Amino acid sequence: MARIYVETSIPSFYYEVRTQPEMVAMTHWTRQWWAKAFGIDELVTSVAVFAELDGGEYPGKQDALELMKGLPILETDAAILEIVEAYLTHKMMPADPFGDALHLALASFHHCDFLVTWNCSHLANPNKFGQIRRLNGILGISVPSLVTPFQLLGQPGVP
Repeated sequence: MARIYVETSIPSFYYEVRTQPEMVAMTHWTRQWWAKAFGIDELVTSVAVFAELDGGEYPGKQDALELMKGLPILETDAAILEIVEAYLTHKMMPADPFGDALHLALASFHHCDFLVTWNCSHLANPNKFGQIRRLNGILGISVPSLVTPFQLLGQPGVP
C-alpha cells in the first residue's frame, strides 16, 4: 500500500468540464487512477487543498470538495512551515507559501510515497526533482515521487 498525497488539481480534473481533447484525456486518466487507487492505497490530503478548492467559483466545485471528504488530512505545524520557507528561499516553488511549496512540504515531511498532481510546471516537473531531492536531503526529510495520474496507471507494483 502506497501513501499518496492528493494535490488540488486531482479533484479539480476529476470534475473538469472543458472539452478540449487534452482536458478530456486528463479527466479520464484522473478518474481511472482514482478508481484504481481509492480503497487500496492510503490517499491523504491537507487543509491547503480544501482551501484552494473552496476558493473561487467554477463548475464542479462542490463535487470536488465532496470527493475529498473522508481523506485523512495531514497536520501542518511549525516544522512544515520551516520547510516551506526553505523551498521559497531556494526559489524552488512559486512565492505563495500556501500553494505548491506547502503541498510538497506536507508530502515530504509526512513520508508520502507519491505526490499526485497535474501541476507539471512546479511539482511534477522532472527538471526540478534533482534540486528538490538535494534540499530535502539537507533538511533530512523524504522525497515523494512527483507524478501525474497518467504516470501511475499501468505501472507494475504502483497504484
